[in-house]
Amino acid sequence: MSNTAIFWPLIVQTGLIYTIYIIMSRRRLAAIRSGKAEASDFRIPQIEPEPSSTVVRNLVNQFELPFLFYAVCLALYMVNGVNDATIVLAWAFVISRIAHSWVHITTNKIRHRRPLFVVGFVINAVLWLWLAWKLI
Repeated sequence: MSNTAIFWPLIVQTGLIYTIYIIMSRRRLAAIRSGKAEASDFRIPQIEPEPSSTVVRNLVNQFELPFLFYAVCLALYMVNGVNDATIVLAWAFVISRIAHSWVHITTNKIRHRRPLFVVGFVINAVLWLWLAWKLI
């Protein structure tokens, strides 16, 4: 498997971010159309109609743990640390983020969302440990 295969999970993760932006925009527009919000409500980030509030929070999540994921994948590529295991882990991380986002923007049940977050968290940590091992 080519070292560049590590970029496909990054591309899909980025696609997730764009998808969340689109969902957020649609929910905000729906809130305006239904009269639950006015366009001016979105000038202040603390004011968010309930239908779009979980999507906005999920979007923020996409720039937290995934930021570390992007960094470790790029670093692994730079030090020739990409192998079949890291590719599988990278895809598993992205799948966990997609599932986490799905739960977050639909039911938002913590008992389902938290384990999905923990899976991604652990996978990310393993990737960073692999990077450290490659540097030793």
